[in-house]
Amino acid sequence: MNELAYVLITPYSLLKSRTGGIIARILTNNDLDLLAVKMYAPSDAMVDEYINVLSQDPLTAHNRELFSRYIQENLRRDNPSNISNRCVLLLFRGENAANIIKRAVGYVTHKSKGNTVRTTYGDYIAHGDSVVYFEPAVLCAPDDESAKRHLRVFKKYAMGDGGVITSSVPESVKRKNCQTTLVMLKPDNFRKRSSRPGHIIDLFSQTGLYIVGAKLVRFSVTQAIEFYKPLRAIFETKLEPLVERYLRKALDASLPFTVTDEDMGYTVRRLRKNNADYEFNRIVEYITGVNPQSISPELYDQPAKERCLALLYHGVCAIPKIRLILGDTNPQTAGGGTVRRDYGQDILRNGVHASDTPRNAVRERKIVGLFGGEPSELDKLIPY
Repeated sequence: MNELAYVLITPYSLLKSRTGGIIARILTNNDLDLLAVKMYAPSDAMVDEYINVLSQDPLTAHNRELFSRYIQENLRRDNPSNISNRCVLLLFRGENAANIIKRAVGYVTHKSKGNTVRTTYGDYIAHGDSVVYFEPAVLCAPDDESAKRHLRVFKKYAMGDGGVITSSVPESVKRKNCQTTLVMLKPDNFRKRSSRPGHIIDLFSQTGLYIVGAKLVRFSVTQAIEFYKPLRAIFETKLEPLVERYLRKALDASLPFTVTDEDMGYTVRRLRKNNADYEFNRIVEYITGVNPQSISPELYDQPAKERCLALLYHGVCAIPKIRLILGDTNPQTAGGGTVRRDYGQDILRNGVHASDTPRNAVRERKIVGLFGGEPSELDKLIPY
């Protein structure tokens, strides 16, 4: 039977830029279906309910107290460490989901062994029976029934405490030259079990920017057409030389006479729109998994099968900082150590999209549903 399970990346893990490494470890250690990714900045009410449902979990008295105290002190907006209480929820579905996630996360222990999230990114320091320092790196449910109770809390507070949480970042980055930009990990990062999404996020952590939004997106054809609409007009002019090369090669091989430059120019102008439409449909098919010409327009609004991970980065000069790490559109000409050089294949399958201007960032955020105030996807995904 398919069940739901979750991993909650803690505020300290986000602060220390361990997010990418944790995601890489989680995704490569389970075969579950990743359903959703969502950011939270929990209110006191949400923290209180979370602690309450955790008190019903089948834990030892020691661990129940340990986790309750940790949530109490670290997930509130006013916390002793005085850090942002941003956290990231990863929602999974599959058979025996909670146990699979628990094994990938690891147990609470002072012994550093194994390849779990907590043995690599967590800390448990004890002197005798006294715990001196505890950082679990992530939180999860111990079994399927506990997961149901926990997820009811996340679903209840998804609109009020989740989504775009720019207001939860430190005052030092709330300045006029701050920007919020969209980064979107493309479908080829999710077609098989892989650590790539996490490693890409690790590269972007070099910018020092804050992640303030996250969403797993399944583009509909309508969304994809709107998202890439600015490219359609560009294709007509930018790809015109390509059309001419195609034509000259084909005509020179098949016609017994010479085609004049005037005739060629006329033919190219007639065909460049067809070519632009073809290239545009290739992009839509890549991002959705559906060729627009293969389905009726009545199906354009249905979520397609491919997955993308949309992230919002916030901070001073966020757009140029992200695009510097991103690299050139063509992976072959991108600089060494950039995302597209390391993870891109060609101009179409170049790994990641990032907004190029503040205006486009706003437009793209609205399309993917990360502008703020959108309905929560958890309402449909969590049935209880």
